[in-house]
Amino acid sequence: MVPDDELLSRSQRGDMEAFVLLIERYQKMLYTIAFRLLGNSEDAADAAQEALVRAYKNLPGFRGDCSFRTWLKYIITNICRDALRRRKRRPTISLEGFQEAEGVFLEVADGKVLSSPEEVFLAREGEDVIHKLLQLMKPEYRMTLIMRDIQGFTYDEIAAILGCSVGTVKSRLSRARQFLRQYLLKEREHLTNPGVYIKKGGEGR
Repeated sequence: MVPDDELLSRSQRGDMEAFVLLIERYQKMLYTIAFRLLGNSEDAADAAQEALVRAYKNLPGFRGDCSFRTWLKYIITNICRDALRRRKRRPTISLEGFQEAEGVFLEVADGKVLSSPEEVFLAREGEDVIHKLLQLMKPEYRMTLIMRDIQGFTYDEIAAILGCSVGTVKSRLSRARQFLRQYLLKEREHLTNPGVYIKKGGEGR
């Protein structure tokens, strides 16, 4: 497979075929991120398409300060952030009262620690319930959780994109994680994987 760097270089020289090959690798990633943030397939498809157009227009200015994959993540996240700001308000759950409990983590029956929400996602068959939960969160909490635990952005990067302090990012992340954990505790009898449970003790994140 041709490396991204080579396709990127050719794309910046005007090779459209190379650009098409490059974006084909990341179309699914863009859609998945947009779907998690926006909550429906139509808006996610539109956002992913806009991200590809924006990437093409800004390709000449891409200097390689980060990987092409990370650059696309920045683009799609900003597009989704703007889309959420334009939306009419809809009912959401306030997470102001949620604080991440010290020393609480998730563990499966074989002893593997599930130390982050996205690992819990993968321990279940399907993501329908998690997807619904994410949509109940206010956009700023949902975006913070997804950007940190799923996309892998640093606290500083999230703060820069969302226009808030690192402290605010950490606070939102803590409350969003605890909201998911409390829900899983409440609904543990409905978990597809019966080996997942809440265990107290150990080192919290």
